[in-house]
Amino acid sequence: MDISGMRRSYERDELDEEGAADAPTALFERWFDDVAHLGHVEANAMTLATVDAAGRPSARIVLMKGFDANGIVWYTNYTSRKGHDLDANPHAAVLFHWQELERQVRIEGVVEKVSEAESDAYFAVRPLDSRIGAWASPQSEVIANRAVLVANAAKATAEHGLKPPRPPWWGGYRLVPAAWEFWQGRKSRLHDRLRYTLTDGRWVRERLAP
Repeated sequence: MDISGMRRSYERDELDEEGAADAPTALFERWFDDVAHLGHVEANAMTLATVDAAGRPSARIVLMKGFDANGIVWYTNYTSRKGHDLDANPHAAVLFHWQELERQVRIEGVVEKVSEAESDAYFAVRPLDSRIGAWASPQSEVIANRAVLVANAAKATAEHGLKPPRPPWWGGYRLVPAAWEFWQGRKSRLHDRLRYTLTDGRWVRERLAP
């Protein structure tokens, strides 16, 4: 297979200053609506990059579960690798890649935990199997085999029945953006890149070379 020859020309759309919003959240909402209306599978999937106390980076796909002017929200196990990373270094970045629209969105900032009330509210509307799974999985820890998870799930079901409460080690994070970058693929690799940075309480928009 000739991997070096795998390429395509991006010619679907453009991104200029005139058509971009003054606030990055407005542009993000518009772009997210665009991809969601295409029926994209898990349009809310994003790559989350964190760094541990020794400066070693790691990345994984997580699902965004909310966004507004305050930031991007997802939920996970606080004792997972990403949880330990964020305890040591709260700076993180997320990346959305929407191939159908030839678009990417990068967001960088500081991560904080959402309130317990927010975590409780979201946990309550998760499918039962997902709520049991939160009790069953010691996320990122080494386990002997899959039977450990099955046994843990059976135990959690026996203890909590149809209404398992939110585990104390599970909840939400919010990335509070300090910078956004919107990338629109263009022909000849002359892509459009607009960056928004928070400066003195307002968003400053700049064009970056591709």
